[in-house]
Amino acid sequence: MKFETILSFTLILISLGSWAQEPGVSYNDGHGGKVYLPLGDRSFADEVVRFTKGDPAAVEFSSNPSFSIGIPDFDGTDKGFVSLGCGGELILKFNDNALINIEGPDLFVFEMGKYIESTTLAISKDGVNWISIGEIKGAKAEIDIGEFTKLGDVFNYVRLIDLKTTCKGDWPGADIDAVAAIGSAERISLTGNVLFNINESVLKPEAKKALEILAQEIKKNSIVEIIVEGYTDSIGTTEFNNTLSMTRAKAVSDFLKQKLSTKTYKIEAYGYGESNPLFPNDTKEGQEKNRRVEIILLPGKK
Repeated sequence: MKFETILSFTLILISLGSWAQEPGVSYNDGHGGKVYLPLGDRSFADEVVRFTKGDPAAVEFSSNPSFSIGIPDFDGTDKGFVSLGCGGELILKFNDNALINIEGPDLFVFEMGKYIESTTLAISKDGVNWISIGEIKGAKAEIDIGEFTKLGDVFNYVRLIDLKTTCKGDWPGADIDAVAAIGSAERISLTGNVLFNINESVLKPEAKKALEILAQEIKKNSIVEIIVEGYTDSIGTTEFNNTLSMTRAKAVSDFLKQKLSTKTYKIEAYGYGESNPLFPNDTKEGQEKNRRVEIILLPGKK
């Protein structure tokens, strides 16, 4: 979510009040079964970060990586999914949610076709450092990341690489319709100018009012952990940006700690400086959107 004004921020925070009460959604898994996703349509990967066609590649109309984002839309024909090609690679990103470790399966890969062709799966927080989860093969479309992560870890990226088990025909390699986080955390992204004056880390009065609304909505939901992440644009030194992003994240987390019991909620702050930009930093618009604070709400039992 991107909020350009306090008004829109406040309206969306109010809508969070019904989040916990809204039922999740069950989706066709493409093989005659169903998969339940607690956050519904928000559970799916939103952005293609990189797609490298395999060799041989699939036919052109099945080599569009955008078919792998959003809700599954495979209709039983030869459209609505992307074929990786033999040895192809696909990296996807979650924007309005995040992948977390919960009890049971955490991730579901909607792989189409008669057989689920083998791929290797990796997950990442920053798109640079990867944790290998292993091989997806046979009928294994549900993945539990618990063995490789710890509780509270938040991941934004998923990488799939085809293992060259099928390299013939028009659709060589794995056929990916969608990727969804079963273990899914809500993410709120706020541009810096909504919360702070330029190069400052003191919350604006209107920002405090909006964050107070957020705190009230958190109390109504099954949230147990809150992670606040600060980011900047690339202007200035790395040291300055790291410090500014951390002090801004801490300003938000400290305010939430004032409004929420730290005995009930675990609240942490991190500053990442100019790393992980959402947009190129070569325009003022891109710089403004990269100056942000992200609030990640992790569900659980209180």
